[in-house]
Amino acid sequence: MLQSYDSPGSRGGMRVAEPVQGARPARVAIVGAGMAGASAARALHAAGVSVALFDKGRQPGGRMANRRDDETGLSFDHGAQVMRAHGPAFRARLADWAVSGRVAPYDAPGSVTAVPDMTAPVRDLLAGLDVQVGRTVTALARTDGGWRLTLAEAGEDRLFDAVALTLPGPQALRLLAASGLALPGVERATYAPCWSLMLACAQDLPLPGDVLRPADGPVAAMFREGAKPGRPTAPVAYTVHATPDWSKTHLEEAPEAVRAALLAALGDLFGDPVIPLQARAHRWRYALVEETCGAPCLYDPGRRLGYAGDGCLGPRIEAAFDSGLALADRLIADLA
Repeated sequence: MLQSYDSPGSRGGMRVAEPVQGARPARVAIVGAGMAGASAARALHAAGVSVALFDKGRQPGGRMANRRDDETGLSFDHGAQVMRAHGPAFRARLADWAVSGRVAPYDAPGSVTAVPDMTAPVRDLLAGLDVQVGRTVTALARTDGGWRLTLAEAGEDRLFDAVALTLPGPQALRLLAASGLALPGVERATYAPCWSLMLACAQDLPLPGDVLRPADGPVAAMFREGAKPGRPTAPVAYTVHATPDWSKTHLEEAPEAVRAALLAALGDLFGDPVIPLQARAHRWRYALVEETCGAPCLYDPGRRLGYAGDGCLGPRIEAAFDSGLALADRLIADLA
């Protein structure tokens, strides 16, 4: 029977379980190393559970992403830009990161960005854990001994007692379908896309501040990277996010065409052509949650298979963090 889980308790609404005891630690495979996977992994590890994370990306963080070019010095937070807390669990975590210098105020009152880039909080949560990037999980198989993962790059011969899926809902659905599995509720999570433009210029563009949010047109927001705490101020770099509607319309276009269209839109916005030193478009197919699963996490105790992410609670980094904690709490209680 599928269960959604949201229990009261002392950890920001999540019950804290005692460390799991036994002859060997329980083993959990987490597919996805973004904020939800990282928060689940840290909570499971703290309870004595062995975790291994698998992510197809080049680095952990998911949509808390950074693209860095060591040769030119360019650095772009081309995904999420800011974090803010509404509940006690994430507020406490942000306070810890502020003390350690991993976050600093930015943009609106109450908002912070990560330092030195947006991957820093996830990297902190994953410190010392088994994180395998560039590894695409293509199928899950339930055996008498537990769960076995099939990876596109190489075989994974370890068995796991449970599996947590923390990737965007549509990607989780494809993995479940390829494995002949179902987890009812995941299909309710829907997302809007976002085209992102990483732009370097010889000179500053005339933004009326460090963040520009035009009232209309294809550009949703534009961020001056050098104005963020701990970032290099040269070369002059910007991240541009297109609106959800524009991104949907141009979703399947080539990055080169999107690059040209967004540069033209910026030229119209500023009244002069924008001549880039470098410009690269990146498509986030699952950028902004539009509809949620309606529960903090999803969990099938019969199979020890769960799902967590911002697709459960809403389009916020905090939502992914809280959802990961909810699933970790459920797994800890079950595996104990």
